[in-house]
Amino acid sequence: MASITSVTLEMADPTAAEHFYATAFGLGPELRVRASQEPSTGFRGFTLSLTVSQPSTVNGLIDAALDAGASAVKPATKSLWGYGGVVQAPDGTLWKIATSAKKDKGPATREIDRFVLLLGAEDVLASKRFYVGQGLTVGKSFGRKYVEFDTPSSPVTLALYGRRALAKDAGVPPEGTGSHRIALGSDIGPFTDPDGFAWEKPAH
Repeated sequence: MASITSVTLEMADPTAAEHFYATAFGLGPELRVRASQEPSTGFRGFTLSLTVSQPSTVNGLIDAALDAGASAVKPATKSLWGYGGVVQAPDGTLWKIATSAKKDKGPATREIDRFVLLLGAEDVLASKRFYVGQGLTVGKSFGRKYVEFDTPSSPVTLALYGRRALAKDAGVPPEGTGSHRIALGSDIGPFTDPDGFAWEKPAH
């Protein structure tokens, strides 16, 4: 079964980014960084999401990110689906930290349950067909709105969302130009998807 082993973010100062991510989220080898001077403005067409167990953990991770230099985009609030908020890392990446729980069941931790990459697609169905053709299996699908792929052995979960809807969910305008500033490491690469997202063979 296809596996997504890593997400590589590109930025001008990877050393500063490594420090930020270690301090804010403590992610492992599933998140990588590298230098890039490719121009990029506005919404980059994706968000990264950390799913956790309870609201206090959401608050703790958001506070850690803000203390490390992130900017608040959407303050953490309750909603119909749970509790969460959005921050923007110093390198420009948008991060959503969320939980389906509305109440705490224990002390806050820094444990992350799922690391999800949401790609904004101009045509969700077309991108879904493309990825199925690359060997991915659909786990959840809600018509033209949302698709999540079934990659149980992967440290990274991949999902597709309409680009404009994804930007709205993140609390930013949908306009953007230039590089996505991201690459996916997977045994099914290398290729570039219909929306310009690059996949690579895993780095060793």
